[in-house]
Amino acid sequence: MDRLISIIGPAIPQTLIMVFASTFIAIVLGLPLGVILTITRKDGLCQNLKIYSVLDKIINILRSFPFIILVIVVFPLSRILVGKAYGTAAMIIPLSISAAPFVARLMEGYFNQIDKGIIEAAKSVGSTNMQIITRVLIPEAMPMIVNGITMTLINVVGYSAMAGAIGGGGLGDIAIRYGYQMRDEVILWSTVVLIILIVQIVQVIGNRIEKKIDRRF
Repeated sequence: MDRLISIIGPAIPQTLIMVFASTFIAIVLGLPLGVILTITRKDGLCQNLKIYSVLDKIINILRSFPFIILVIVVFPLSRILVGKAYGTAAMIIPLSISAAPFVARLMEGYFNQIDKGIIEAAKSVGSTNMQIITRVLIPEAMPMIVNGITMTLINVVGYSAMAGAIGGGGLGDIAIRYGYQMRDEVILWSTVVLIILIVQIVQVIGNRIEKKIDRRF
């Protein structure tokens, strides 16, 4: 048991750091992109089909990148930003880049579900586009945004496990090195259970927050 704890123990905070830091950065990048996609599309608040088309293509390209290949492609960027291309801190860069377009597309979909009548009502009382975005669009979509953040966290947990295969640290690294290469089934299944537990905790907390702020409940 002591051996199990000494091996797996340090990997848990590494995984949590990768997951939450990457998700935070992805939201900081993806939420504004989702807003821009929403307001620049046809019949949007600031219709600009050129901007929409460019962003739409960039996001589609980034979403099409297999994660393992993306990690290799951004090795130079990781070295510039954190001084190395491996380890927990370095993996936050490709994890964030991979999750940001996913977040952007989710947010675009959520914002487009907002009742157009609410937006028109805000326009009729003289609200500016920025006021509509900050006081109508985002607040009305907040329950869905929370759901999107939950989905992003869960996806990043899976990607963080893959990052372990190429020196990313965390539970994925322990599963590969000890569970697969050294054929230690106890460690392998322990990491699997911990990853599942993290996902379940994130899902439960996300669902509770979503229900708490959803006006329909």
